[in-house]
This record gives sequence, structure tokens and C-alpha cells, in this order.
Amino acid sequence: MGGIRVMSKSNAKIFQEGIKDAIPIGLGYFAVAFSLGIAARNAGMNAVQGFLLSFLNNASAGEYAGITVIAANASYIEIAVVTLIANARYLLMSCAMGQRLKPGLSFGHRLLMGYDITDELFGIAIARPGYLEPFYTYGAMLTAIPCWATGTACGIIAGNIMPARVVSALSVSLFGMFLAIIIPPAKKDKVVAALIILAFAASYAFSCLPLISSISEGTRTIILTVILSAGAAYFFPIHTEGGPEHDA
Repeated sequence: MGGIRVMSKSNAKIFQEGIKDAIPIGLGYFAVAFSLGIAARNAGMNAVQGFLLSFLNNASAGEYAGITVIAANASYIEIAVVTLIANARYLLMSCAMGQRLKPGLSFGHRLLMGYDITDELFGIAIARPGYLEPFYTYGAMLTAIPCWATGTACGIIAGNIMPARVVSALSVSLFGMFLAIIIPPAKKDKVVAALIILAFAASYAFSCLPLISSISEGTRTIILTVILSAGAAYFFPIHTEGGPEHDA
């Protein structure tokens, strides 16, 4: 693999490129976060709380999971664990980005770049040639984070203004977002599809079984997530190209 070359552009220019490239992402974030705001409003949050929620946790799946357990009156520990599990994939993304950083880059830059790793921002950053420039990431974050946080706040405000029937109808859009997350990978991989069906069935069973149903919804979610993800990793490991072959 050839060496990575450093791009000879000023930090200001790179920063502007990040802002520009993230504009379509920011617009998409606003629309999705608006639906998330409806759910946050239904969970009892106000606009300021919703704004801070999305500003500090820029992740649709993680926030959806967090709002779900908040609505179920889960404990702080349950909320933290569920959010951690839902956002675990960003640990892998940050490791991948770490391999593309300039040697000797300060810890401060690394920490700030890791603050807002999302699927989309990771995609545009990793697609650039050469070392990943911190100021490109900062520019993209400057566009994406306010759009995401403002979208959530606007969804909450709209939910407080609109009639109850309209709010109830808009709440369905969050389920549409959830389906948009799970259907594409399920169509590509039969194992993923089977695990999704199993997760739905197990979740329903857990809510009906005498002893398990008495456990809080947040704890049941954590237990199911750990069991299913660990089982999938053990029985259906993902083989990387050039890695050792394992028998199924």
C-alpha cells in the first residue's frame, strides 16, 4: 500500500471544505431529528433538553434507544448502558479513523475529532485522500451538529403547538426511521434479517414471561442486546479480506 501524502492546503481552506461537504448531511439530519424531537416531546422533554440531548449525543439510533428507555422511566445506569450499546459501532469507526491520522497529531485534536463520529461524517472524511485533517472534521461538525440539535428542538416545539392527532400521526415517522435503519442491512444479509426477526420475537416473549416481564424495559433491552449480539458474533463471525479462514 502506498504511503499517505499530506495535503498542502491551509487549515482555513480545509475547514471551509468540511462545512461545504456537510451541508447535504446537515439538511438530512434536520429532517430526521425533527421526527426524533416528536418522540422526545412524547417522553416529556422540553425544547432545551432536546437540543442538549442531540448536541451532546449526535446519533440517531443511540438517541432513539435512549428516548425509548427514558419514556419507560428507566434508571440513569440503564439509559447509559443502552446508549453505549447502541453507539458501540462508533468505537470501530474511531479506530479506523485513527489509522488515517497524521503521526504525532495531538491528543486534543484526536479527542475533538472523536466527539462527532457519525456514519455520514465518517464516510465523507474517510473518502478523502491522504491523512485525515482535523480542520475538515471540525468544519463538517460545525454544519452537522447544529442541524441535528436544532431539528430535535424544532420537533419538540412543533409537537407542543400542533393538535394531538397531528402529533400522533407524526410519531409514526420515527418508526419509519427505525425501519430505514434495519431494512437495508436485512436485505443484504439473511443472518441479519433472521436476527431482527428473532429480536422482535424475543422482545415480545420477554414482555410476557412471568419473571422476566417484571424486569424494567431498559434492563430487558440490555439483556436481549447483549445475548443476541454475542450469539451472532460467535456463530456468525464476519470474515475480513485476507484474514484467517474459519469454519462456520
